[in-house]
Amino acid sequence: MGYNDVYQAWKADPEGFWMEQAKAIDWVEAPKQALYDRGDHIYEWFADAKVNTCWNAVDRHVENGRGEQTAIIYDSPITHTKREISYVELRNRVANLAGALRAKGVEKGDRVIIYMPMIPEALEAMLACARLGAVHSVVFGGFASNELAVRIDDAKPKAIIAASCGMEPGRVIHYKPLLDGAIDLAKHKPDFCVIFQREQEVAKLIEGRDYNWHGFQFGVEPAECVPVEGNHPAYILYTSGTTGQPKGVIRPTAGHLVALNWTMKNLYNVDPGDVFWAASDVGWVVGHSYITYGPLVHGNTTIVFEGKPVGTPDAGTFWRVISEHKVKSFFTAPTAFRAVKREDPKGEFVKKYDLSCLKAVYLAGERADPDTIVWAQDQLKVPVIDHWWQTETGWCIAGNPLGIEELPTKLGSPAKPMPGYDIQILDEAGHPMPKGELGAIAVKLPLPPGTLPGLWNAEARFKKSYLEHFPGYYETGDAGMIDDDGYVYIMARTDDVINVAGHRLSTGGMEEVLASHPDVAECAVIGVTDQLKGQLPLGFLCLSSGVNRPHDEIVKECVKLVRDKIGPVAAFKLACVVDRLPKTRSGKILRATMVKIADSEEFKLPATIDDPAILDEIREALQTLGYAKG
Repeated sequence: MGYNDVYQAWKADPEGFWMEQAKAIDWVEAPKQALYDRGDHIYEWFADAKVNTCWNAVDRHVENGRGEQTAIIYDSPITHTKREISYVELRNRVANLAGALRAKGVEKGDRVIIYMPMIPEALEAMLACARLGAVHSVVFGGFASNELAVRIDDAKPKAIIAASCGMEPGRVIHYKPLLDGAIDLAKHKPDFCVIFQREQEVAKLIEGRDYNWHGFQFGVEPAECVPVEGNHPAYILYTSGTTGQPKGVIRPTAGHLVALNWTMKNLYNVDPGDVFWAASDVGWVVGHSYITYGPLVHGNTTIVFEGKPVGTPDAGTFWRVISEHKVKSFFTAPTAFRAVKREDPKGEFVKKYDLSCLKAVYLAGERADPDTIVWAQDQLKVPVIDHWWQTETGWCIAGNPLGIEELPTKLGSPAKPMPGYDIQILDEAGHPMPKGELGAIAVKLPLPPGTLPGLWNAEARFKKSYLEHFPGYYETGDAGMIDDDGYVYIMARTDDVINVAGHRLSTGGMEEVLASHPDVAECAVIGVTDQLKGQLPLGFLCLSSGVNRPHDEIVKECVKLVRDKIGPVAAFKLACVVDRLPKTRSGKILRATMVKIADSEEFKLPATIDDPAILDEIREALQTLGYAKG
């Protein structure tokens, strides 16, 4: 069956399609019904089933005779550490940790916050919660105390599992003082904390509240897997909300297992036993879906990488890891490739490694500009697949399913909708837009298994954020179009579509043009307020290393390029060269924050910002263009 056959099979019988995929999961009680309509556009999948995530991710592989296979490869160029953990070792470690948590009173339904760096113990903590039916909420290690406190007050955890520190190139991030500060600030207090002491920094424990990871597990009974209902929350993952109050996305247990397991072969084209690497962090949805749960449920070997695409030690670190650990399928963010390309535009480091094991690369998290994809294709000589999804969906909305059929690549498009997603392009009033025209991207309800059924303790906010604007649809918040061949194009966040003298223009389209300039390694376009035209586009350009030409020359060429490719209607005249762009740790460019700085509006510093100092550089660059005066 090709892509069209699979997609049409889903469309003809959505519930039958997902019941068939559910057979790949080990159920305590198999689902008798796929979809439950709870009314008012709220849906649940496999709610009548009983299942345990940890059993499916760990124990069943041991039971099926694959216990000696490597489950986790830990590779940390920052601490110069490498180790492997087999499935049987992982099971024993997770069962012991779960037993220790249970002995301290953690039970099914209790929440546990996990505040860890990229070490295998972070995955073990997630799986130990899943083993007990406890609901974990991973908060990015090193998050500021006030942001962590907000999440503590929202999730109300019984326990917090943390590490003493995180490691960045050249510095230690002190987690424990941040955690102590957060607990002081929070109204809700956890019953206890478990601290994994790293040798790079041993934290001071507070008597009666804090327990050492190892000592705490001594002499406890290992825990068995606790069956939970299909609609039981596996985890809560906070995503930044526009109000500054984070939104707790809920991931339902059964649908999550079925959907992720389906994607490993059909989308990423790996078989059990293959090595799969998502170069992300467990603080992000990619880390949940494709470092921890997807690969382990499917019986793959997953890589936990504590490092950066450049600087640990150089722009060849990705290729070393792929070559050394025989990675078959690699997933990262376009921004990581842009960083590598900027340092090594000719791909000198690529030539140093044998990458014959690598069969495909997947990009997600930001729009993958065509220039970056072409560079990666030229260097790696494998399919480079842009695919689009969100924290809320937990897995791919539109992509190129290599395990079913490799669709022709169209640069700028993440290809076609996956089964489960009926994508529509709507105008402001909710009417379908003609093919090829820009509009709001919405998905017809119900969403497929594994997607969010709601927000933690915030039903009204869930409806307002996702369901109210287009009744009967999930509003993605992204803008784009679908072409005559059914390929989806994600052009910008809805907020990033700018209105220039009545013309709706995509900043993503302009970024695509700017990125094609030979000297530009990375760029961003925002819309700034203009008295005459409403909004004007303004471009920020980061240059490739080794470019020594005058900046004003490059800016002139870029302005001409946009004028030639998009036309005078874009009114693109403003651009400046900057050293770097403000980003979240996952690589998303903080365009909305840049807009507020340009328009001299107040803004809340995004909790996930990688380096706040960059905002001062952006402000200075904007002031030279006559903006950011306040």
